[in-house]
Amino acid sequence: MTDSNVHVSLQSRSYDITIDSGCLGRVAELAMAGDALTHAVIVTDSNVDRLHVAPVIDAFAAADVRTTRLVVDAGEKSKAPEVAAGLWDDMLDARTDRRSMVVAVGGGVVGDLAGFLAATFVRGIRFFQVPTTLLAQVDSSVGGKVGINLPGGKNMVGAFKQPEGVLIDTRSLDTLCDREYSAGLAEVVKYGVILDAELFDYLEANIEPILQKDHTVLRHVVQRCCRLKADVVEKDEFEQHGLRAFLNYGHTFGHPLETLLGYGEILHGEAVAVGMTVAARLAVRLGMFDQESADRQLALLKAFNLPTAAPQLDPERVIDVMMRDKKVSHGKLRVILPNCIGKVELMQAPSAEEVLAAFRE
Repeated sequence: MTDSNVHVSLQSRSYDITIDSGCLGRVAELAMAGDALTHAVIVTDSNVDRLHVAPVIDAFAAADVRTTRLVVDAGEKSKAPEVAAGLWDDMLDARTDRRSMVVAVGGGVVGDLAGFLAATFVRGIRFFQVPTTLLAQVDSSVGGKVGINLPGGKNMVGAFKQPEGVLIDTRSLDTLCDREYSAGLAEVVKYGVILDAELFDYLEANIEPILQKDHTVLRHVVQRCCRLKADVVEKDEFEQHGLRAFLNYGHTFGHPLETLLGYGEILHGEAVAVGMTVAARLAVRLGMFDQESADRQLALLKAFNLPTAAPQLDPERVIDVMMRDKKVSHGKLRVILPNCIGKVELMQAPSAEEVLAAFRE
């Protein structure tokens, strides 16, 4: 199959996203396209290590590039300061220098963590993304947001660090468990709601092929999501103008679930699905989103086997965590709410009572 490229235009930080099936062997070629490379630090997790890392290492070996493989435990709990500190020491022991490159092979946790290592070690080294989960392929591997969690808040320590490039092999999704795959579909639905009504229609019309991981359909979906995110990042790379905040639809309501339930107890995409449901309910309550559209979103999330009901949590703790969100400005929480399928709005949150009522419905 011919590959599909999405170009992210960011002046000196521009890069290409290559999307294909069965293309992991191209990683060295693409990672070395910009400059000479002699050392690659491959960061992965305990699940991906046994499934997809071997061809990556073989590709770098064939290109005469020394590799160091760093493996963390699978799951959100590895996005932690103590894990990052241990990996910094490992990189030092491996003689990592400013000409080395960090290569993330895995899902969103690995990409965020590896990118944070690349942004901070010796004040920044090169970084390349090889996302192996749907969530990472359509969202977290693109745009340069990297970071780790604190016990009191998700992604509260991090940086903007654009990769040198992104290589997406949709064949890696064949090994993804159903739950993780569905979690990635939450982010896909998000793009339809916030930016592209035609994509939303396409998802509704192709539920079964998507669930069956039809690679022709998947390449189209992944490429479209990457293009949509690239368009936003090009206009608002550092989230200064409000446009990039649209990409967090569902996240402000979903992040408290991840924080309060314990990182890893609910998957990020699952929390986003619940968060989008809450956001749609709130928008309906405020008269800015029609019930039919909210029902369409709900039906599509359910068709993709995603949770939509918020668990019972202490209301005061939910509001407390939400008020630590990065979209809080001058002590006021801002939220992303839908106007219609394909368009959302960033606005100051209504009262805590309105927010909690949307959680409880």
